[in-house]
Formats: sequence, structure tokens, C-alpha cells
Amino acid sequence: MSPTTPGVARPARLLIVDDSALVRQILARELGAAEGIDVVGTATDPYAARDLVVELQPDVLTLDLEMPRMDGITFLRKLMRHHPLPVIVVSSLTAEGSALAIEALDAGAVDVLAKPGPSYSVGDMAAQLAERVIAVRGMRVEARTAAPVRRLAMTRTTDRVVAIGASIGGTHALHEVLAAMPADGPGIVIAQHMPEHFTAAFAGRLRETCAIDVREAKDGDTVTAGRALIAPGNRHLVLRRQGAVYHVEVRSGPLVAGHRPSIDVLFKSVARYAGANAVGVLMTGMGHDGASGLQAMHEAGARAIAQDEATSVVFGMAREAVRLGVVDEVVPLQRIAERVLAAAQA
Repeated sequence: MSPTTPGVARPARLLIVDDSALVRQILARELGAAEGIDVVGTATDPYAARDLVVELQPDVLTLDLEMPRMDGITFLRKLMRHHPLPVIVVSSLTAEGSALAIEALDAGAVDVLAKPGPSYSVGDMAAQLAERVIAVRGMRVEARTAAPVRRLAMTRTTDRVVAIGASIGGTHALHEVLAAMPADGPGIVIAQHMPEHFTAAFAGRLRETCAIDVREAKDGDTVTAGRALIAPGNRHLVLRRQGAVYHVEVRSGPLVAGHRPSIDVLFKSVARYAGANAVGVLMTGMGHDGASGLQAMHEAGARAIAQDEATSVVFGMAREAVRLGVVDEVVPLQRIAERVLAAAQA
């Protein structure tokens, strides 16, 4: 804690919000040693932060964006409505000028700062952050009483979601794509038209020959790097997000586009909850399931890939998506994994 010097304004009371214990420790140490700053508390997530804001009445708050249970943008919007105060976003995702930095400012942050990287040390960041904390202390922040725009997908997250849809010829095609994925590849969700009771065995067979963990999806499974979740036969698979963590729900429901699981159901949930953080792949299969879902993903900012006619057993679903003009790339089966990885790393 910085001491108060007679005749000098009291130190800025700072609350640090970050789910990383190491980051909280470093920021508390570095900023607590800075003249004019009193670190009054730290919080592991927005729910803990909410209570501490009321209890500690900080002058300034630093906020990470990727946290469990509630992401930083959602919390920031709530805070600006109910208890506005100067917030400085500190995140690895907010490089100056990035889309997420602009979104954070739009949500009410007074400043954004990137976490240390290869050319940006902890010392550099701490010094800049200390200056900004002192500068914004006492800044008048107006409450945002208007209802915010309902945004379920963050502009950007560290993790990417790959959504794949396939039908006739898809079992072989999926094997080719998944076998080419590295063990630390992006999380994958899959809707393959397949009868009930067949998908568990299919996932098990893929798991034996792939570097990634392939499994039949269960309700509540998280979508993480190195894992592929296949929709159970006769059940729809949908993506959800809690904080910055993606998970799936397995549910019943009517046939959609003539199918259960439906690719459209999966893709539209990915568009809603992952947005531009996703890559959509529509592969071999008859009919039109998946085309409107891929359109929704494309419109939400996701990269859209379709398997080409030459390597498709049936060029039906992918053809429909191409006809709609929502496909960014049409590639042969052998190149799908390569293009997915490139898109996920962009």
C-alpha cells in the first residue's frame, strides 16, 4: 500500500480482476509498490468482483476479458449500467486497434492495455498501467441506462471452435480430416448424419487412429484444444458459452432439415455463441442440411470451408452452401485439415 503524504490526494483505490493467480500476484505487487496506488483487493472472476466493488468501493478497476463463468465484456456492460467506474482492460487479446479492444471501449472501458508479450515486458506494462490508473482516478463515468445489444459471442477468444457437418460419405471424410489434426489442434464439434447407437463406436474407432481425443458428445462436455465431440445419433448437438469456456448441450427435438442430429442446428448455435471465433466446414452429403447454418456462421464472421465436388461422395450440402455465396474456400478433402488449422490460427 502506498502511504498518504500530507497535502497529497489519497492513493487511487484499485481492484484487480483476473482469473490467473500469477497475474493477480504480479499486478498486485507491481502496482501496490507504485506511488499513488492502493491495491484494495483482487478478484478471480466477475462474480467475486461484483461483491468486492460494492464492499470496497474502488476508484479504478483493471479487468481481464477471458474468465470462467462470465466474460469480461459482459461484466463490463453490467458494471457500466449498475455501478459505473473507470475500468482499464488488461488482456492478451486487446492489442492496440484490435476489434476486441474497440468492443471493450464501446462497452465502457476508459482504456485498454495488452498483457506482456515477446517484445513487451511485465515491467513495461506495470509502469504504463500505473500511470493510467492514476490518470483515470476520479474520472466521471456515466451510467449506461440503455439496454445493451445482446451479444452472445465475444469478438475474439483465445480458443477457436471448428464445426464440421457431414452426411453420406462423411465417415471416411471425417477420418481423413481428424487424423490430420495435431494433438493440440482447435476444439471440434461435429454433426454427422448417423443412426442412434452407432456414433459411440464410430468415435471410439477414430480415437484409436487420431492424435486428438475423439468422443461421442455428452451434455456439458467442454470444447477444448485437442478434443473432437461428435453428436450422438438421434440427438441434436448445440454449442453454448459460459464466460470464455465453450461447452455443448445434447438434446432431443424435432427433425431439422430432415435430420437429427442436424448440421443446421449445430452451425447456428456456433454462429450465435462463437461468432468470428469459429471455422465452419461443410462436407460430403445429400440434401441441404448445413447450408443455412454455414450462412449464419459466415455472417457472424466465421471462416466457411466446403469440400469440393471431386472428392465428395455426394456434392449436395456443400453445393447448396456455394450456391448461397457463403463459402470462403472450396477445397479437396486432403486439404481441409490444413485450411482449418490456418483459419483457426489467423
